[in-house]
Amino acid sequence: MATLPAIHLLSHFPTIGPETTSPGARFLFQFQNPNPNPRTPCSISFPNRAPPCPISKTGLSRALPNYSSVPTESNPKRDASTIREICEGHVPEHVLRRAEEVGYVRPTDVQLQALPVLFSGRDSILHAQTGSGKTLAYLLLIFSVINTQRSAVQAVIVVPTRELGMQVTKVARILAGRPMELELEQKGCTVMALLDGGMLKRHKSWLKAEPPTIVVATIRSLCQMLDKQILKLESMRVLIIDEVDFMFNSSKEVSSLRKLLTSYSSLNNRQTIFASASIPQHRRFLHDCIQQKWTKSDAVHIHVNPIHPMPSCLHHRFVICGKTRRHQTLLSLLHSDAPESSIIFVGEQSEKSKKAGNVPSTTLLVDFLKASYVGCSDIHLLEEDTNFNLRAAYLGEVRQGGNYLLVATNIAARGVDLPETTHIYNFDLPRTAVDYLHRAGRTGRKPFSDNKCIVTNIIMSEERFVLQRYENELLFNCEELIL
Repeated sequence: MATLPAIHLLSHFPTIGPETTSPGARFLFQFQNPNPNPRTPCSISFPNRAPPCPISKTGLSRALPNYSSVPTESNPKRDASTIREICEGHVPEHVLRRAEEVGYVRPTDVQLQALPVLFSGRDSILHAQTGSGKTLAYLLLIFSVINTQRSAVQAVIVVPTRELGMQVTKVARILAGRPMELELEQKGCTVMALLDGGMLKRHKSWLKAEPPTIVVATIRSLCQMLDKQILKLESMRVLIIDEVDFMFNSSKEVSSLRKLLTSYSSLNNRQTIFASASIPQHRRFLHDCIQQKWTKSDAVHIHVNPIHPMPSCLHHRFVICGKTRRHQTLLSLLHSDAPESSIIFVGEQSEKSKKAGNVPSTTLLVDFLKASYVGCSDIHLLEEDTNFNLRAAYLGEVRQGGNYLLVATNIAARGVDLPETTHIYNFDLPRTAVDYLHRAGRTGRKPFSDNKCIVTNIIMSEERFVLQRYENELLFNCEELIL
């Protein structure tokens, strides 16, 4: 992972509530000032399903002089039983109605705890489990501040992958849908997907004719448009950086992200939200955001359920086998589990293997399953080298079909929302605990469901200590399964 050099390491930050920082995680940022401002950032933690910590605008403003504590006061919405109760007075009625029509009625923990803070206008780091509802939370914030009568880009959502961008765009367009009578009275909200592999020429024509209200973009495509001055952000009111920790895997993306945060838009004119399920050394990250002027000085870290990084409905297990027996072991697992919908994660092919002309292990596995496994008619492959249109088509088929088996590399581990997935198989163990968290997070994504979902790791005996390290960092227990 590409990292930025750190000039100064922070020794201590005051925090509220239980915090967990993965001991093996490294998330380094460059500090421009070796003497950190004594006004240290604030971190608020909410244990899952515990009584929420109410935060009002008054309480937040009182916290500004000293970040060692955040005073709170009674909030009448803390016991809100519906999303409507939390959002009334902030989000337009037609958006709330659309949310209810598609099933967004009861708030998840992250929506219950984060929305009052987001509506207060503070820059935030939104840190919660995979599948916890972060996307809906920041979309509701966006709809609370945009003015559809203005012909300008007012909100930008930056995503790391095309697949996640398509997913966020779909939800945003669903919420933006308006009744016919409102369409005739006033302009609606338009959402543009500016993603890698898209038709950039067509997008240029659209941007020149009439700027969209909301742009969902990958950082590379967004910066192309900004560099050519086809897209301008002087009217942007909300900037969302989703899966922010993933952006730091590439030095190019880090450079582009810096330009977006400091050069292409004004810190004082926008509300900035960083979101992810995994933000290693989050207190240092929050401090750096303020020091680098990526966020305002009153930015807050909202940590929902820090004690359990992964959903409690997940059951983790492992099978030890020899290297030559892995295909047969997976086949035995599939026959015994009989999963309705599952994802098999395979490691990416190395550059050395590519140059040698070797067949990718993903292709070998798909061919083996098509020849040997009769339990599923739809077996799809999703990897980086797959054509963009094919990737979109495969995901579309998977979402419509229900009964699927998806063989994928880590490209499917971030943000791909397949709520019907009940089983995850790690055919190759992920390289880091963060990758494990995001792979496992592709299942257990049905809000308020207690159905058990299973994550199975196929490992060799010498890999057991690696899995134990992940257990320690992510606070879960992995049981051995004997076939």
